[in-house]
Amino acid sequence: MTTICGNTTCSHEQGLEINEKQFDSNNTNDNDAIIDFFGDKIRLATFTNDSDINPIPIEWYESDPLKRGPVVVSKYNDGMIKHNSIGAHSGPYSIYHALSIASKQLDINHKPNYLNTHPPFDFPQQKQWSIPGKIVSMDPFGHLTPWLYDNISKNENVEIRPTMSITKAVLSIPEIKDEVKKGNLIPDGKIVLNDEGEMACTKIAVDPVWYLPGVAERLNISEIELRKALFQDTNGMYPELISRPDIKTFCPPIGGITAYIFGDPNNLPKEDKRLALRIHDECSGSDVFLSDICSCRCYLIFGLIEAAKEAQKGGNGLVCYFRKEGRCLGEVTKYLVYNARKRSGDTADEYFHRTECIAGVKDARFQELMPDILHWLGITKIDRMLSMSNMKHDAIVNSGITIDERIEIPDYLLPADSRVEIDAKIAAGYFTNGHVHTTEELKKVEGRKWEGL
Repeated sequence: MTTICGNTTCSHEQGLEINEKQFDSNNTNDNDAIIDFFGDKIRLATFTNDSDINPIPIEWYESDPLKRGPVVVSKYNDGMIKHNSIGAHSGPYSIYHALSIASKQLDINHKPNYLNTHPPFDFPQQKQWSIPGKIVSMDPFGHLTPWLYDNISKNENVEIRPTMSITKAVLSIPEIKDEVKKGNLIPDGKIVLNDEGEMACTKIAVDPVWYLPGVAERLNISEIELRKALFQDTNGMYPELISRPDIKTFCPPIGGITAYIFGDPNNLPKEDKRLALRIHDECSGSDVFLSDICSCRCYLIFGLIEAAKEAQKGGNGLVCYFRKEGRCLGEVTKYLVYNARKRSGDTADEYFHRTECIAGVKDARFQELMPDILHWLGITKIDRMLSMSNMKHDAIVNSGITIDERIEIPDYLLPADSRVEIDAKIAAGYFTNGHVHTTEELKKVEGRKWEGL
């Protein structure tokens, strides 16, 4: 038998035993294979009182990046005893990384070559990076990891990867081209590049890194409650949430953020430069495939147009795209809700109720964590917020950023089938300068039937 131990000092009796019959398939002895890979004892997790652990120090709110220390999550090489973070790099993609190694397509000892991968724009360090409580869901130094911490990686024999990257891009979107043809958007050769409506921008990709005490404080819960929920709801996937209370950082298996900046990024922290902002949560059905049951793509395009116009006036436009499919309930739940809505009468008064019946909650996006990217960019003021969401607005304002004006999506942009969604949201507290429906009026707002589909 092989003994799998969570603690290197555990005895044979304390370990989790693997009976070779349980893993014997295709007439091969998987138990022997496990021993070949891991030895007689497999270390599932480390514990705070293990005699050999020596985590690389990390002080989350330290302004000096070298004193702050790197996020070390990988357990390769000496990472098992020196890691200071829980989880895996690139959260949702970590499994594909594992499959690449298992299928021998990726060398387990591959060392990335970061030559010429540095950011095309040097984002200056902002005071918000080290103000306690301002940034708790991303690593402020994550874009500079290969250059800041290369010596630490080599000297400590640990793997340290970036959790952010920055590039430049040109966007080519049909609706933007139409706006140019209509004369609503004028090419300037800098923001809107040509008559085809191509737009230049700076892009930032962010993988989440959570500072657990800060996340817990942001959500008004205890760190212990947060760790317990994360441990239980991932079915024990990350045992060190429980066994290593000394480790305070966590790379969760969730999607990240992409920020699209129009105009000179240097202007973002400047209060005398105007900023138009669209915070957008993922909706692949609408954003990519143009489903008309919601207003998501319409608002995204509207946000891009207004962002470009603000940048052309000498300010900035910013679109932050969060991977939060189906209000973070997932696309499977979203489609189940669609079925329930269409089969039982798709009316605005029942819009949120259908979701709660299936998911138990109408929204799991936790916008409290959303403003971190804004603080990273040094933003203190938003002139035009291109969103009707009360939750997004409140999260930003409560984090200390002011909002001067809120812009709702024009009615003419709304697909006919999206009125159920938009009117229900307005009645629930979303911003509008127009009419707020009563409960009786919401009953009369009905979506498209399935007949003929």
